[in-house]
Amino acid sequence: MTSAAHRFLIADDHPLFRGALRQALEAMFSNLEIIEGGSLEEVTTALDTYDDIDLVLLDLSMPGMRGFSGLMYLRAQYVSVPVIVVSATEETTVIRSAIEFGASGYIPKSLGIEAMKTGIAAVLEGNVWTPPDVDLSVEDEGAKMARRLASLTPQQVRVLMMLSQGLLNKQIAYELSVSEATVKAHVSAILQKLGVESRTQAVIAAAKIEAGQWQAMEMA
Repeated sequence: MTSAAHRFLIADDHPLFRGALRQALEAMFSNLEIIEGGSLEEVTTALDTYDDIDLVLLDLSMPGMRGFSGLMYLRAQYVSVPVIVVSATEETTVIRSAIEFGASGYIPKSLGIEAMKTGIAAVLEGNVWTPPDVDLSVEDEGAKMARRLASLTPQQVRVLMMLSQGLLNKQIAYELSVSEATVKAHVSAILQKLGVESRTQAVIAAAKIEAGQWQAMEMA
């Protein structure tokens, strides 16, 4: 497809699928370097180690991802690196949510090599790609909340996930090595960005991220 050098990161916890995807990518590109990771921790380590990764091919269900929270964190922490979700899930609501949380593309694992080539080429050119039969124009409350969540900073994402675990401000401050005042400021910012009035409502949003359930997203 191109003779230019590329460095891709395959993020999937199934070695057999990583191997199959590696073979497919090597058939598409010449002079290609591929890095592999089987968990969110391994992915973040690779992204911290290499500052010139061109693309991440990400499985939503590998260890550490916790639904969409892992994708949201990656997009907030590594803004310049495009992410294509490669998933066995083909539900339109999941595809739409992945794009709302910052993925540049979504490729179902059932698609063939040609479709994968088309999707990767589109994303490398700066476009967003999903299967042609997926309608991303539908606007619902879930999509609106997803955009608000995607506006959180990496530290705010960490705080929100800790709130969802039931941690108090003092405990969050200890875990993040910051002051309680800093945590309170983050919590206030989170509530403002999400358009909610309480920690409980923010935790409901966090739970929805982790469950990947946006079809009936309601902030009570």
